[in-house]
Amino acid sequence: MADHITIRPATGTWVVRAGGAVLGESTNALQLTEGDYPSVIYFPRADIAMAFLEPSDTQTTCPHKGDATYFSIIAKSGAIKDAVWSYENPKPGLEEIAGHLAFYADKVTVEEV
Repeated sequence: MADHITIRPATGTWVVRAGGAVLGESTNALQLTEGDYPSVIYFPRADIAMAFLEPSDTQTTCPHKGDATYFSIIAKSGAIKDAVWSYENPKPGLEEIAGHLAFYADKVTVEEV
């Protein structure tokens, strides 16, 4: 694992909302901090309403975490493109985030409740 990345359990209960709907709530989320970037909350897939997510063709590669796949959120107001990402097979040392989803804070609301 890269020395500048830390993963720890996110304390409390976390919720993600988009398009006026709650997409998920979790007490099992993870908090990933990478260098000086703001921390990102990763939600277990089991805690997210996956029926609102549609796989995207978008893929990116992070030199530290690996290949990311993306999802769009299907909301009543329309699709929120590439608002969600996941590392299906993260690099060694980061396996803990496999099976988790992260959300862009400028496209949805992620907050501790």
